[in-house]
Amino acid sequence: MPKFIFEREIPEAGKLTRDDLQGISAKSCSILQDMGPQIQWLQSYVSDDKVYCVYIAPDEAAIREHAERGSFPANSISEIRNVIDPTTAD
Repeated sequence: MPKFIFEREIPEAGKLTRDDLQGISAKSCSILQDMGPQIQWLQSYVSDDKVYCVYIAPDEAAIREHAERGSFPANSISEIRNVIDPTTAD
C-alpha cells in the first residue's frame, strides 16, 4: 500500500493547545474509522504554521476524501518513494 506525506497549512498550528490537538485527532480518527482500514494515519508533525502528515492509503484521492470530510486542508500531497536515514550510509 502506498505511503503519502502531505502538508496542511494551518496558521498558528504551533500554538494549538493539547486539547485542540486532541479534538483534531479524535475527529480525524472518527473519519478514518468510517472510511475503513484501507487508509491509516501514521503520524503528524506540527510546526508554526503547518502540519505534516504521514498516511498509508490506496491513492491520493483517499487522502483528499479524508481532508474534505474533516474540513482539513491538504495543500500538498506526495507519495513517499523511499525512506533514508543515517543507517542508509552504512
